[in-house]
Amino acid sequence: MTRTQTHLADAGLIALAAVDAALNHLTGPVTVGVAILAVAALLFRRRWPMPVFLLTLPALALVGSGIATLVALYAVAVRYSNRYLLTGGGLLAAIGYLFPGLDYQFPRSDMVLTVIYATMTAAAPIFFGRLVHAQRELALRLEDIRQAREHERELDAQAILAKERNQLAREMHDVVSHQVSLIAVQAGALGVSTTDTAVKTAADNIRTLSVDTLDELRHMVNLLRASGSQATELTPQPTLSDLDRLVSGSGIETHLTGSAPQDVDTAAQRTIYRTIQEALTNVRKHAPGSTATVDIAYDDTDLTVTVTNTRPGRPTLQLPSARHGLIGLQERAALLGGTIMTTPTADGGFRLRLRLPRTGQRR
Repeated sequence: MTRTQTHLADAGLIALAAVDAALNHLTGPVTVGVAILAVAALLFRRRWPMPVFLLTLPALALVGSGIATLVALYAVAVRYSNRYLLTGGGLLAAIGYLFPGLDYQFPRSDMVLTVIYATMTAAAPIFFGRLVHAQRELALRLEDIRQAREHERELDAQAILAKERNQLAREMHDVVSHQVSLIAVQAGALGVSTTDTAVKTAADNIRTLSVDTLDELRHMVNLLRASGSQATELTPQPTLSDLDRLVSGSGIETHLTGSAPQDVDTAAQRTIYRTIQEALTNVRKHAPGSTATVDIAYDDTDLTVTVTNTRPGRPTLQLPSARHGLIGLQERAALLGGTIMTTPTADGGFRLRLRLPRTGQRR
């Protein structure tokens, strides 16, 4: 709904509540005052729904103006999920209908029908408000699912690309480097065995070019095997200095504590960064509304990174996952002699812990 449509809807509801109040018996300044208060309070129902609901109750009980109360009770049901609060609000609205000052539509002797009418009238805005709240939650979850599926597609594409890069790198190493090495060896043998200066010079040049070609080939193989970003394979790899930017841009309330030692090598820094990045991505996918804590600690032998999130603040759905992210993290950690552990926490959250040996402790 656009802003203009929202304003028009608000104006229509307030006008309807005003007409409802005017059609009831306003016999004195007190009844006029409570009716005006109930209608005017609706202007603030989106910001303070519960106080606005309470302000509409006197008009319901003394004047019989029920529209303002129903609108305010709907706003409370949209905002809050606490069943005790909603039940209490419904009881107050029903009691307001049963207040002795109200002119009943049913005979006073038929109290059963009157109570049923009051209860159903009070329950209707609560159920409708919860329905709208569930619809909004569903829209948010569908967006999360869409983003999760897009992320999975990107991971699958990256996995396929990495497999193709590794295969190409193996082919280049096995075929091209073997042939160029033979050229270099034979050129060297020719330079040693010949006495012709021109042939010796040519053989040395061939050998030098072969060695340079092998160096370039090794460089290309390393680029093919390296996992780069989607935009470019030659962008600088992230380090620990990029953690603050990663945390601030994660879209999650995240607290970063602790620090790493000064002697952390580049490979370990990349592994730590990618581990935190994947952990925060999983928190956003599988624990919406939760907060996260990233703690970095170390001792004489190990460096530990722990990412812990609280229980979800919003309802969660089982999202599709090929678990490529965690598998990739385990492979990165294993290359450095480290481990990845994932465990649920006692309060319904989740913990991911990366443990890496310090540089001097690796084998």
